[in-house]
Amino acid sequence: MSSALRILFDVAVFRLRRLEMANLAGAISVMIALRLTLVEMLVRTGFALLLNLLAYLTNDYCDLDRDLQTGRAQEKTRFLAEHRGAALGAQWALVALLSAIALVYSPGLLLALSLGAGLCWLYSAKVKRVPFADVLAMAICGGAMALVAVPLDRGLGWLLVGQLGLFSGAFELIQVLRDRQEDAAAGVVTTAVKLGEARTLLLLRLWMALSAAFATLTLHRFVGPALALAILLPYGQSGAKTYWNRVRLVFGLAWLAMIVATVLGGGSHGLWLATGAAR
Repeated sequence: MSSALRILFDVAVFRLRRLEMANLAGAISVMIALRLTLVEMLVRTGFALLLNLLAYLTNDYCDLDRDLQTGRAQEKTRFLAEHRGAALGAQWALVALLSAIALVYSPGLLLALSLGAGLCWLYSAKVKRVPFADVLAMAICGGAMALVAVPLDRGLGWLLVGQLGLFSGAFELIQVLRDRQEDAAAGVVTTAVKLGEARTLLLLRLWMALSAAFATLTLHRFVGPALALAILLPYGQSGAKTYWNRVRLVFGLAWLAMIVATVLGGGSHGLWLATGAAR
């Protein structure tokens, strides 16, 4: 038990330090936009936190041998390698706990669990090494993880989750672009390895344009176009980490503005759709 708890703690601290639980903040903002009750928000936020732990532990478990070879997060990785049984047990315990919460509170949460956890496992075990499928899988997974925030009869919630999924796809493209040389050296063929830097950057900017178009048409006609500013950000001169943070800033500020506009306006106000928070 103590080993499993240590592993979960290490996963949480490592991901929080790397700012890799942004989907948790995204899910909370969706709940605010949908005007869920405080009790609903607390339950769904707790569910989202546990689901994040499951997803990231699954990823670490599947990448364990490679992380040992590359020396990534040495102390955390060594402890996980020495307690593989505890790590596997922690994953199954999280699945059981999340399933119980979903069945008792809202069976709709089972969709977020099955898609989020299932796709995370599939991505970590296989798809992250398949060009194009890696990006699509992470886009769907990013949206699925945010489904914890959405009662399934809320159309606005599905639109917001779709936008978060598009964000996830963009960040996956940045990640494979950042890791392109390391992945190629390890014999891992990702989208960036397959396309090369220039064409991956082109695909990323087309993806950003799609994200801006979706937001403009379905969420907010004035705020949505601001997402296209990310297309103008230069890549390469200041390093991948700086580029990642700049894109995060543009997406984050535009997302915050859309959430505020949705709350104040009682729903979305896209060029194509206008959807109330209660529908």
